[in-house]
Amino acid sequence: MTTISYPPKPSPGDRMAVISPGAGLPGLLPLPHELGLQRLREDFGLEPVEYPATRKTGATPEERAADIHAAFADPTVKAVMASIGGDDMITVLPCLDRELIRANPKPFFGMSDNTNLLMFLYNTGIVGFHGATVMAALGRPGAMAPLTEESLRAALFTPGEYELRPAERWRDVDRDWADPATFEVEPETRPGTGWQWVNADRVVEGRSWGGCLEIVAWLLMADREISHDLSVYDGGVLLLETSEEMPSGTEVFRTLRNMGERGLLQRFPALLVGRPKTWSFERPHSPEESDRYAAEQHEAILRAMRTYAPDTMIVFDVDFGHTDPQLVLPYGGTIRVDGPARRITVTY
Repeated sequence: MTTISYPPKPSPGDRMAVISPGAGLPGLLPLPHELGLQRLREDFGLEPVEYPATRKTGATPEERAADIHAAFADPTVKAVMASIGGDDMITVLPCLDRELIRANPKPFFGMSDNTNLLMFLYNTGIVGFHGATVMAALGRPGAMAPLTEESLRAALFTPGEYELRPAERWRDVDRDWADPATFEVEPETRPGTGWQWVNADRVVEGRSWGGCLEIVAWLLMADREISHDLSVYDGGVLLLETSEEMPSGTEVFRTLRNMGERGLLQRFPALLVGRPKTWSFERPHSPEESDRYAAEQHEAILRAMRTYAPDTMIVFDVDFGHTDPQLVLPYGGTIRVDGPARRITVTY
């Protein structure tokens, strides 16, 4: 089994690579990207360093892999952050030099399609960080969500434990990233609903694994980065969340059913489920429709877990993934889920 360790953390004043391993969307939508870069400099004291494919639309897998290699190999760069996600990073994985990255461990921050790279790092022995892309979290209209900023700052600079807490307010509705007016006002938010606990009768502490459910499914189909020796996941904390493509409850159930048939779900005594994205430009749900979609997803997950892992402790609506605020979670790092106390503590 690969030993997983935390890479050294950056310090204010250090250089941080900004890459687009999934899609060069900063080239199409520069406003949130530039705002995110500004906040990296002014609020976090880090100097962002872009690479040839960071703003290049249609960059080949080889070009994006070259940026990843350059970012990890440069000794003056102390951390790496994705600009955004995408849907094509799975094609980059075969181009990656595992030994180069293993020899140059660095904190990597990303989510969504970046689940590909997070899982690659897990198998390389490097703890990554699920959350906080430049465009979505740092480039948030108005100001960064305080919970996101606090979590990211701790994950970047402060080793040790950090206790997560539910968002008092959260946002689901997006506005046009191409419109400058979008960034001049705070987005509308909804009251928080807290976390929902199932089987919360024990304490589970283990290494986290999982990510965006759609990407996990693709990796299973392509037979990439998921160990055939499922015992490596024993005792871990499973992280699952869904994207703005908003898969149906039926699709979510089928994906989890297939993970159960493979024997994966049974390995994890705890499951954290991210608050689902329930609104998109293609499906601009009303609050009532959004609540119904979330309830259908919860029931789909419960149905699968009751069948394959009925004793697993589950926490729904944790503020990570395609939601705002967006907590940063260590990927491959330690998470403690304390059911009786209703507390979740991560180790950064």
